[in-house]
Amino acid sequence: MTQATVPPEAPQQITHARVLRIAIPIVISNATVPILGAVDTGVVGQLGLAAPIGAVGIGAIILTGVYWMFGFLRMGTTGLAAQAAGEGNRAEVAALLTRVLMIGLGAGALMILGQGAIINLGFALSPASEEVESLARGYMTIRIWSAPAAIALYGITGWLIAQERTRAVLVLQLWMNLLNIVLDLWFVLGLGWGVNGVAFATFLAEWSGLAMGLWLCRAAFRVPAWRDWARVFDRIRLMRMLQVNSDILARSFLLQGIFMSFLFLGADFGDVTLAANQVLIQFLEITAYALDGFAFAAEALVGQAIGARNTGFLRRGALLTSFWGLVVCGALSLGFALGGPALIDLMADVPPVQAAARSYLPWMVAAPLLGLAAWMLDGIFIGATRTADMRNMMVLSALVYVAAVLLLMPVMGNHGLWAALLVSFVARGVTLAWKYPGLERAAA
Repeated sequence: MTQATVPPEAPQQITHARVLRIAIPIVISNATVPILGAVDTGVVGQLGLAAPIGAVGIGAIILTGVYWMFGFLRMGTTGLAAQAAGEGNRAEVAALLTRVLMIGLGAGALMILGQGAIINLGFALSPASEEVESLARGYMTIRIWSAPAAIALYGITGWLIAQERTRAVLVLQLWMNLLNIVLDLWFVLGLGWGVNGVAFATFLAEWSGLAMGLWLCRAAFRVPAWRDWARVFDRIRLMRMLQVNSDILARSFLLQGIFMSFLFLGADFGDVTLAANQVLIQFLEITAYALDGFAFAAEALVGQAIGARNTGFLRRGALLTSFWGLVVCGALSLGFALGGPALIDLMADVPPVQAAARSYLPWMVAAPLLGLAAWMLDGIFIGATRTADMRNMMVLSALVYVAAVLLLMPVMGNHGLWAALLVSFVARGVTLAWKYPGLERAAA
């Protein structure tokens, strides 16, 4: 037995304090994300023109959509690294970091090479005025040069979460966002660089974030296996990564398809209803940001339990993280019921939109509780790397969603559309719960 492969330490007890220690930094980290978007918009808004605001918005949406496709790198890395950590396999933990860095940097380099096609396709799908498109192209041409850093950071984040180092994730997110905000103010308001200033700020923040991330992962580079190329390029391990990541990618495409179709179908009910739906989608975003911390905690704890072949710890990790998820969802549902109208008024200063959004607000009150099982079981199954089950149950849930849309929309209109979306949440939770006993048997 080598120094890099040691017997796993006696597992720490899974307690409420441990779950909160993992989850709370992620919740705080997520809370900083909308702030950065608001500053990006706010600084170009000071230029007194509409086109720069639209250019930053559409450029960021296109690039975020492309980067989103590599979100599997965060999720897959968490499950695989947590299991290796649970086994006490320090060599594999280190080698896995090398693999995900190579994937992230390589994928980003390919994006740079194919930037013309990416930008052209983005504007073919999201056409804009000539002025907005010209400014947005300049913005994207600058920002895309940090694609290797942005994608590699998905892998670094997943690697840190797997080892319960969520405070390091918070430090990383705060560093990047604060630097981005300071550079935004300097480049745009101080130097007058306009839209390009916002792009340069993000470019520098993302590359500095990669440097910070590598420093936070420095312990891995003390294990010689990080450059043991036979292990790094081991065919079986690479095929396992490919399987896990391709399953997650397929599942994510289906989930994104549900949300995109929801927005497109809502447009058929007119501009007011479309705007109301867009406002209420922000309630779902708030729920997802709040639950991410506990889902990520489930990924780390379940993954480690799987690696250690400890079914008791697996079950306790799943139960305690889900308990805190339930607490958060109950608080969110109550908050939406009591404060939802005020939040709607804050986001939309248009009386018809406010009235429409209020009429659909009960669906948002129900959404956190109805979606709880889906969100938490996603985390549990990611930690266990039971990604084929996730993919297959997502296919079933998407079919249930289509059936619900066809049955409910003609009768209930936009209420039927919201009902179909929530039915898809329930279907995902129920089908994954059906597969959970098999997950425990496999772990044993």
